[in-house]
Amino acid sequence: MALNAAVVAGLIQGSAKDAWDTIIERVLDIASKPLSPANAPSEVIKREREVGLLDQFVSSAAWDLWQDFGDSVERNSARLARWWAEPYSAKAILILDGLSLRELPWILQGAIERGFAVHEVSAYGSELPGETNEFAKALGLGSRSQLQNNGGGQSHKLQPAATESVDMPWKDCEGLINSSKNWLFWHHWPDSKVHEGAVAGQGLDTLSRDAAEQLNSTDFWSFVERLATGRRLVITSDHGYAATGYFPDADGEVGTFLKSTFSSGRNARGRGESGPFVPPVAMQIATSHGDCRLAVGRWKWKSPGGYPTMTHGGLSILEVLSPFVELTK
Repeated sequence: MALNAAVVAGLIQGSAKDAWDTIIERVLDIASKPLSPANAPSEVIKREREVGLLDQFVSSAAWDLWQDFGDSVERNSARLARWWAEPYSAKAILILDGLSLRELPWILQGAIERGFAVHEVSAYGSELPGETNEFAKALGLGSRSQLQNNGGGQSHKLQPAATESVDMPWKDCEGLINSSKNWLFWHHWPDSKVHEGAVAGQGLDTLSRDAAEQLNSTDFWSFVERLATGRRLVITSDHGYAATGYFPDADGEVGTFLKSTFSSGRNARGRGESGPFVPPVAMQIATSHGDCRLAVGRWKWKSPGGYPTMTHGGLSILEVLSPFVELTK
């Protein structure tokens, strides 16, 4: 399997923005194809490998693109603020924490099957590093917990809105939606499942099965329909995740450096040594949240307790892109 000539040409010709537009277009094409519960685990892993070719190219032959990511790819927090300013009479945003483009087909298929109109299917950038608190801060919040029980206050960028942040069954979430004109609802799934299933023997296969069950359930779509009734709705996320269980092992000096720099994570705050390696396995990036070193590409390494099989916060394509689906019923 190799990248086709048209994709390679799009990555090496033109500006950094042109290259990132090509990457996002290609990843959306890979990720948005229909899935079925029967083939989901194997098909998601197949797509993981296809996106891995892009990751390998960017991290080895075109790593400077990562320095340009923040300027070339619109951040999802900025896109949501821009969307919120549109003159819709009523609107709602559903943030599914950690939802990646791998789960996009279930949203699209479920929406169409249930009579929703789909107005936009896109992908936008996470904050760097791709962490929950950074996304919350980009929206003007202290943390996602601030939204709980309509506690969003007047400081965030998505005003006015009733707010909630929970990790409850979808049926219970449906019962929380009142007649407020605008809603901002942040649910902790699938990120809660990402971290719960990041241990040895579990990982992307386990999460793929759970996503198929959750996002095809009547309870989930009853909740979505309740949010969308009389409102224009966006379903999105704060960041994606890296299926590190399928990453190759970094051995020798590279593995030692990554372990000492990142321990069992994917980023380290502040300035510091990024290593002598070419192509780089870590990059120092000045972000809107401060200086940060981030792991580049698809590597895992030995760490105390074992490196997690799923995580986020570094520089790989599916952990820094968030799906953006706009619906009406």
